[in-house]
Amino acid sequence: MIAPPSLRYPARRAALAVALLVLAGAARADAGIERVSFAARADGRGYVVRLHMDGRAGAYSVEQPSPGTLTLVVYRAHVAPALRRDEARGPVRAYQIVPADDRVTLRLTLVSGVAVQAQAYPDRDSDDLLLSLTTGTAPVATRPAGGSTHAASSPAPAGGTRPDAASGEHWRLNTIVIDAGHGGHDAGAVAHGVREKDVTLAVARRLGRYIEERLGVRVVYTRTDDRFITLDGRGRAANAAGGKLFISIHANAAAASSARGTETYFLARHRDESARQVMERENAVVRMESDPSLYDDFDAEGGILRTLALSAYAEESQSLASLIEGQFRTRRSSRGVKQAGFLVLWRASMPAVLVELGFLTNPEEARFLASADGQDQLALSIFRAVQAYKEQYERGLRLASN
Repeated sequence: MIAPPSLRYPARRAALAVALLVLAGAARADAGIERVSFAARADGRGYVVRLHMDGRAGAYSVEQPSPGTLTLVVYRAHVAPALRRDEARGPVRAYQIVPADDRVTLRLTLVSGVAVQAQAYPDRDSDDLLLSLTTGTAPVATRPAGGSTHAASSPAPAGGTRPDAASGEHWRLNTIVIDAGHGGHDAGAVAHGVREKDVTLAVARRLGRYIEERLGVRVVYTRTDDRFITLDGRGRAANAAGGKLFISIHANAAAASSARGTETYFLARHRDESARQVMERENAVVRMESDPSLYDDFDAEGGILRTLALSAYAEESQSLASLIEGQFRTRRSSRGVKQAGFLVLWRASMPAVLVELGFLTNPEEARFLASADGQDQLALSIFRAVQAYKEQYERGLRLASN
C-alpha cells in the first residue's frame, strides 16, 4: 500500500504521499529488467504492471510527480539488453523506461479522467516487481462537508492530490491486519502450562472484534486457527489485503522468572541487549520454515535498517507503539517502546508494530495471559490505542484538506 499522511507534521503530508521509499532489502546484485507486461487484475478493479527481473530489486519507490503521471523507481537495477516492452493497457496510455546510473525509472502516462491508486510489491513466487493499479473515476475537487469516518475498501492513493470529499475516502484507515504470532508446530514460548500461540490467537480475535464492532474498520487476520504461517507470508498477506496498520501479537519469555511487563516494538536497529534477545527469539522461527533463503536480503545490523530512516512508516509505527504502551501503563507494568529488526515487520509495507503482552516465564503474568479476563484487558488496551491513532490520523486528513 501507499503510506498514509504523517500524523505529526502536516507540512510533510503531501511529500510523504508523493514520494515513499518502499524497502525490499539490500539486493545481492544489480538486477536486470527483462520485460514490462500488463495484466488485468482478477478482481476487475484495475491492472498489474509486472517488471520481469533476473534478480531481486534492492529498493523501489512509487511517486506521482504530476497529475496523470506515475513513476516507479527501481534502485540497483539496469535494463537488460533484450528488453521486451508489451503494449500499454488499462489505465496506462503510454510508458517510458529511463535508465540512469544505478536505477531505472518506469514513467507511466495515465488515461485522462481515471483516478489510480498505486501499490508496488515484490512477487511472492519470483524476483519480479509488481505495480498494482486500482482504478476509479476521477473525483471532483470539492472540499468535504465534514470529515467522514466511513471505512473505504480501497488502498490509499499514490498521488499528491488533496483528500477532498471523494478521494478522501481512499485515505481512510479502512483495513487493519492483526497477526497472531506463532501457530501450528511453532508453539512459541511455553511456560507454566501456557503456550504463546494460544494466547496470541485469543487476544487477536478479541482485538479484531472490538475494532470491527466499535470502529467499523475491516479486520484481516494472518491466521484464525492453529496453523503455521511463515514470517514472510504474514507480511505479504498484509500487503495483499491493502492493510493500513499491521499489529503482530506475541508473548515474552526470559531466564529470570521475575521479568514482567509489556513491550511494543517498531522496526529499526535495536539499541540494547534486551531488545536484541527478543528479536533473535522471534526471528528464530525461520529455522522452522522450508525456505530460509527468503530472508537473505535482510540485514539486522545495517543494510535495510540503515535505509529505514527514509521510510515514513518508522515514524507512524513509533507513534502507534507509544499509544499502545501508554494504554498498557494504566493497568499493567510497561517496559516501554522499543525497536529491533523483526522479520515479521520487515515485509509489511505499512505502519507496523510487534506487541509483547507479558512474560509467560513469570508465574503471575502467565496466569493473567491465560485467563479470559486478562486477554480481554490486553485486547481492550490495544484497541483504545488503535482508536486514538485512528482519531489522530483522520484529524490529520481534515487539516490537510483545509
